[in-house]
This record gives sequence, C-alpha cells and structure tokens, in this order.
Amino acid sequence: MRPAMLPYPSTRTQAVVDVLHGEPVSDPYRWLEDGTAVETREWTAQQNAFTEAYLGAVPGRDRIRKRLEQLLSIGVLSTPALAQGRYFYLRRDGTQNQPVLYWRAGCEGEDRVAVDPNVLSAGGTTALDWFYPSRDGSLLAYGLSADGSEESVLHVLQVEQGRLLADRISRMRAASLAWLPDGSGFYYTRYPAPGDVPQGEEHYHRTILFHRLGDDPETDSVVFTPAQKEYWAGVSLSPDGRWLLISVARTFDQTDLYLQDLASGGPMVPVAEGLAASFEGELAHGWLFVRTNLDAPTYRLYRVDPGQPGRSKWQEIVAPREHAVFESATIAKSRLALSYLERASSRLELTDLDGRVIEQVALPGLGSLFGVSAEWVGDEIFYGFSSYTTPPSVYRIDTRAGATRLWKRVEADIDPTRFMVRQVSYQSRDQTPISMFLVHSVDLQLNGDNPTYLTGYGGFNISMTPAFSRSLLLWLEHGGVLAVPNLRGGGEYGEHWHQSGILGNKQNSFDDFIGAAEWLIRERYTRPERLAAAGGSNGGLLVGSALTQRPDLFRAVLVQVPLLDMLRYHQFLIARLWIPEYGSADDATQFQWLRAYSPYHKVRDGISYPAVLLATAESDTRVDPMHARKMAARLQAANASDRPILLRLESQAGHGAGKPLAKVIDELTDSWTFVFSELGVQV
Repeated sequence: MRPAMLPYPSTRTQAVVDVLHGEPVSDPYRWLEDGTAVETREWTAQQNAFTEAYLGAVPGRDRIRKRLEQLLSIGVLSTPALAQGRYFYLRRDGTQNQPVLYWRAGCEGEDRVAVDPNVLSAGGTTALDWFYPSRDGSLLAYGLSADGSEESVLHVLQVEQGRLLADRISRMRAASLAWLPDGSGFYYTRYPAPGDVPQGEEHYHRTILFHRLGDDPETDSVVFTPAQKEYWAGVSLSPDGRWLLISVARTFDQTDLYLQDLASGGPMVPVAEGLAASFEGELAHGWLFVRTNLDAPTYRLYRVDPGQPGRSKWQEIVAPREHAVFESATIAKSRLALSYLERASSRLELTDLDGRVIEQVALPGLGSLFGVSAEWVGDEIFYGFSSYTTPPSVYRIDTRAGATRLWKRVEADIDPTRFMVRQVSYQSRDQTPISMFLVHSVDLQLNGDNPTYLTGYGGFNISMTPAFSRSLLLWLEHGGVLAVPNLRGGGEYGEHWHQSGILGNKQNSFDDFIGAAEWLIRERYTRPERLAAAGGSNGGLLVGSALTQRPDLFRAVLVQVPLLDMLRYHQFLIARLWIPEYGSADDATQFQWLRAYSPYHKVRDGISYPAVLLATAESDTRVDPMHARKMAARLQAANASDRPILLRLESQAGHGAGKPLAKVIDELTDSWTFVFSELGVQV
C-alpha cells in the first residue's frame, strides 16, 4: 500500500516530447526552465515555504544553528601575494560576511585594509572576486560582484593613499590580468556587452584587451580573440614587460600557449598549439617555465627560451613521476617550489632553478596545500596548509637561511586528537582500486549503525583532498563518519584518472561512488538507513545519479547547485564550456551516453526514493536553477515512499563563490537539519 504522501504544492505537467536521434524523450516539467516566468516564481515560492515549514519543525534545529554560528566564526586565511615588499592577503574574522583584503609593508608590518566588501552592501552580498597588485604593489586592480553572480566590475586602488581611481570596467568575470612593469596599464580579459553578440552568448567570447589607466574602457584595444567563442583566454607578462604570454583553454584538458615579443612588435608565435594536452606557463628569469601533461599524465616541467620557443628546444627540468601528480611550480629568486599530490595528499619540494632537489618540506601531516606564493626576485616562499581537523595555517620559508616558520594561522578551539583520519582502498564495479578518506572519532565502533556522510566530486580534473571544513566538525562532534572517495574524473591520480571518468566513461564516477557506499555498509561502518550522500555542482550530478541508480543505498541525499537534466544542460548559461567533459545530446553517440544516466530522465514512477533536499540559488551564473526545479517536481510526483523531496532556492546568491556568511549559515542550518533528522542523529 502506498504511504500517505506529503502535501506538496501543486505542480502542473505539460505534454512535451522531444524526438532526439529517433528516440522520444518526455519532459513534463519543461515550463520550470523559465525562472523569470510568474508561474515559475510563484511555484518556487510555494516550494520554499513548504521546505521552510518542514525543516522548521525538526527538533534541535536551533541547537544546530547555534553550533554552526560558533564553528563558522573560525576564520578564513589566504597565503599572501607579494609585490616588492608589500604583502596582500585575505582574512575573514568572526562573523564577518566576507573576507577582507589586507596589505602590509614588510613581512611583519602592520595590517591595513585594502578592500573591505562588508561595508559595500547591507546584507554582505557584495563579494571580492579577485585581485591583482601592480609589480611594485602601489596599485591594486580588483573585481567586485553582487549577489553571488560573479559578474565582476574592475576597480583600481592607489594602495598607500587608499584612493580609488576613476577606472571602472564591467563584464570581467574570473578575470585574468597582467600589469605593465610601470603600472601605467594592464592587459585583461573581458566578456562582450549585451547586444554585441547573439542573445545567449554573453557568457562566451572571452577576449583579451589592453587598458591604459585613465582611458575610456570602451575604447580599449583588442589584443587577442580566441578562434572559437567557447575558448577560455588568459594573459600574463614577463617581469620586464617584453614578452606577452597568452593561454587559450580549448577544453579542460587541452590548452594552447602563444608568445609575443612586445619590444620588437613581432607576431603572436605559437608555443604549443593544437596538441591534446594541457599547458600552463610562467615567465621569469628570462625563461618561460611550462608545466604540461604532454606524454606525461602526472605532468612535467620544461624550461623554454622565449626567443626560440620551438618544442625541439625545450629543456625538461622536472620529470614526471609515476606515483605523484605534479600540481604546480612557484618561482622564487633561486628556488622552485613544486607541489605534488601523492595518494590525494599534498607534498612540497624545493629545487634550484634547474630542477635539482634541495629539500623535501615537512608538512604538518595528511592534508592539503591551499596556496604557494613567491616573488621571482624574492628569497621567501609562503604556503598554506590545512587538513580535516587542522584549521588553515600559513608558513614562510626563508630560502637564504633554509628556515621555515609559522607566519599566520586561524585560531580555533578544536582538539584534533578526538578524531582519526584514515585512508582506505576498495574496488569499484570494474575492479579498479579507489582510495577514500575516512574521518571519525577515535573510539568509533564498527557496529553497522554509525551515521555516515558520503561526499564526492569526480570531475573536471579536480582533486578531493583533506582540507578543513568548519561545518563538518558539527557532524564529527555528534558521532558522524565522514567518507570522501577519490573518484575517477577527478585529478587525484593524473590525467588518465580524469579521462577515465568523463564523456563515455562518466558512469565510472558513479560506480566508484556507489562502490564506496557498498564498502561502508559491508565493512559495518553504517547501513542504508544511516547513510547520507551529498555533493554540489558536478558533485550534484554525482549524487543525483547515485540516488536514481541505487535509491536503496541511501536514507538521505543532499543535492546542491546540481546538473540533472543532461540532455538540455548545454543550452543554459555557460554550460557549453562543459561539453568536452560530458558530451552533448546534439551528437547521436553522446546522446546515448547522457540518456543512460541523466538523473532527471532516470526517475521512475512508483520507486521508493530516499529523502532528498535539492538546494540551488537564484543568481547562479554557472548551473541554471532549472535543474533543481525540474528534478524536485519529477521526484515529488514519482516517489512511492513517505520521505520528503524538498526544494530550497536561495535568493541573492549564486553558485557558492562570494556567498555571505549569514546566508552560508542559513543554508548549512537547513542542510544539516535535514541530514541529522533523516539519519536519526540527536542534537
């Protein structure tokens, strides 16, 4: 007998059927794609009210919020950007909504505020997206955006005087920027104005321009236009201003590099073009240092003469390693700081400029580097480190003295000895070994009844490493187990690992995640009634696939800013950029891959689904909220269990970047109330 259903808001259906490559595809909630329509907005408001009432009635919710407020007052810290004796770094203290950008003259100088976004909007919804100090640190270019949109407007600050210049440049989302040595202007990336390109293409056509301070930005000259509108351009400049370096990401795993000699006014010369590999470069000491996975899935480093950039002249100075992924190279006066990922945990190594190893830097434990910074003329290197139970700390290496010391840390009343961090391995469906981090109390009993929170990502070459999370401490404090598998599609084990979880191999990511759930149950950590799955963005696709393919494995699923309609995803916002990762339903072969797992289309009537909370945001400019709206409607209609299907749409918020602390606490309170309640965790 079907259980009594929850009194969800009424949702109409419409008879929409597309025929794709000869196959009919029903889409009864197509109308929910239009987030501006009055009917959609009214429906969303009703869903939000239903979710608020449902979660508001959960006992212990106020205690969850109070503890989250305490935990999220643990600060935020970045490594400093160095500019000839000036140090710029981000820090958020206590209940500030947004991190503040500070600067100091000298390593131990007094902190002074450069940019405080908290004073720019009443609700803390103005965010500092990025910043670039000039070579001497006297000027600062930075981007501000509102409501989580990430649609940056550039400002320029005279740092010492604290005075803003008149220059304003809009449409600078995720800007790349390179100052001239004398600070008189800069190269930068910008998007087109509405009306300059066909409607719907405003998120593409990223172009490189040059701006001289004081000029009208609308008269700035175009320096470089990528060959296709989806290509992603970036720009940098040699310290002497002679060499302009342009990178063009065709896909997430294929990048071209070009050089131009500005002194001679010569043509743009390809350094790497049309190769099935990723390239990134930095100019210093008269050389171009190039990190690439060309014939090296775990990456290598070349040194290139900018005047003779042909590949036959490249000199390898850091060879690829079989069991460690070379993640980045940071250039100082006489050292290279090389960061590696070994079994999904960070390593740091210092070499000379020829790549000869000088020192293995002793990191505090199993954890993650969150930034390595230096200046090519400087004798100091900074690195940030955190782990699941260790808040962010920044260390300074004096390369002349060979000494390392703590520079700044986030203070927190946390006892890391209460918890254990382990790394285990299990086999996925095709017998591929998958590593997984486990975090839990030191006295955990393997009784098959521990509340467990399983989360992952598995995409875009992004690695899931042991980093600090304030809200997860709430879970650990209440006896919860945290499980984080390193899924295929991520970058934990190099480009082969990434390639084995994309396009036609995407199901591997889902199998790896499902395999983690099965292992946790088999090894008596938990049982399905005490297991929650959670993921955001591409991770939202991951858990959306897990809940539709194996609804029996989970009691609760938290799906955040997700991709769920994989047959139409590429028609919204910036999603065409992701076709190289997922494929497109416009292609007959790729349609079959996507149709096989698209979560929205995988929902079946009469199935007992887990409790689901779909969380999205109104100003998300990456993943359209239509995915969560349509999935909520479909699951509410199809579900045969009495477990709730909830939709939460946040206003004045986006994909996550720049979200003010107050809204973060609101969202986390709802998320953890949902998980605690469904898994029976007492607060």
